[in-house]
Amino acid sequence: MKTTPYHRIAAISAASFVLAGCAVQNPDPQDPLQGFNRAVFTFNDKVDRAVLRPVAEGYTYITPAPVRSCISNVFSNVGDVWSAANSFMQARGHDFFNSLGRFLFNTTLGVGGCFDVATANGAPRIRNDFGTTLGVWGFGQGPYLVLPFWGSSTVRDTFGLAGDFTANQYTSVGAIENVPVRNSLYGLEIVQRRANLLDASKTVDRIALDPYSFVRDAYLQRRAAMVLGHNADDESNLPNYGSGDDADSPPQYIDPEAPVGLPN
Repeated sequence: MKTTPYHRIAAISAASFVLAGCAVQNPDPQDPLQGFNRAVFTFNDKVDRAVLRPVAEGYTYITPAPVRSCISNVFSNVGDVWSAANSFMQARGHDFFNSLGRFLFNTTLGVGGCFDVATANGAPRIRNDFGTTLGVWGFGQGPYLVLPFWGSSTVRDTFGLAGDFTANQYTSVGAIENVPVRNSLYGLEIVQRRANLLDASKTVDRIALDPYSFVRDAYLQRRAAMVLGHNADDESNLPNYGSGDDADSPPQYIDPEAPVGLPN
């Protein structure tokens, strides 16, 4: 039988699909969409390395550390309002009063949240969001999902983002009516969050044999801890995918709210 170019193209295409299907052997039950997720993860990583990381490095270089700390604290302080609301919806009274007290304490004595005096006085921040609230209410997390430009999520957390976005229109930057100011603050918040993760990114690049798996497992374990009400920022609870002398070094905390493929 004569082989035509079309036959060769069809054969190559079929082989490509077979190889793609074999690329992920024994997939994690929590990650049935791994093929898609890895493709988005790679895309996000390229965008991050080309745009966000250089901008964050430049921002870190030209902005004094005390100023960066103040900016980060202000955004975190505003976020405590929504965290408190979620703790209330989860019937976690202690966390609710802790987050609300932090906001009031830092807003007054901390000069609008510039200084995190609450943490210095033994009241650490309790991160909370609507995805966690859905989990506390009994909604299953669903498969792990990597969102373009955003990063790690799950089906449940993706729905939770809609609730977070809506609340942001009333409790955070979204409540500002001046569009140029609001958009500028959105941009500053993204750059500040990325700057906070520069050291974590270097850690992942240095010790993770498979950055995708490292990020996924860290994210899922942290989200599970948040639903259970545990200390989700405890680095000892995160997975270790290091090698050699670095294998015993605990991975740094990665914020799930970080954009462009960097897990929270």
